[in-house]
Amino acid sequence: MSKNEQTQVNPKDLFSVYHQNVDKFFNGIRQSVPQYHQAITNVQQEFLQAYENIVSSTITLQKEYAKKAGIASNIPEATLKVIQDTTEELVKAASIQNQVTLATIDATQQNIKTFNDNAKSFADLNRNILQSWISAFTTKNN
Repeated sequence: MSKNEQTQVNPKDLFSVYHQNVDKFFNGIRQSVPQYHQAITNVQQEFLQAYENIVSSTITLQKEYAKKAGIASNIPEATLKVIQDTTEELVKAASIQNQVTLATIDATQQNIKTFNDNAKSFADLNRNILQSWISAFTTKNN
């Protein structure tokens, strides 16, 4: 018997009505998850593009100002190396942070899966205990 058949056996039964409404609620959430995912991805991409544009515009404006003001913009090799090395270290740090974040998300997902599996086992155990109690207290007709 499928879930739909079980919940439609008696449409006025409290548990059938409750189960139908819970199913409807979770189906609605399942349908919205891809939309949330896409919306969050779009916002992240738009923010990244906006931030990149701001930084690029700022550098261009500063360069124009320095040129018009006659400010020398050449830097010594040692300073150039420090800037490049610092940038490399920042990129590495961001990469490590991303790896840690993804590992944390994966661990969280595994923990939720384990919780779900344990909840199912717990429900089965409770069902067996309930059945045992019912059997023990049910009168037998001989």
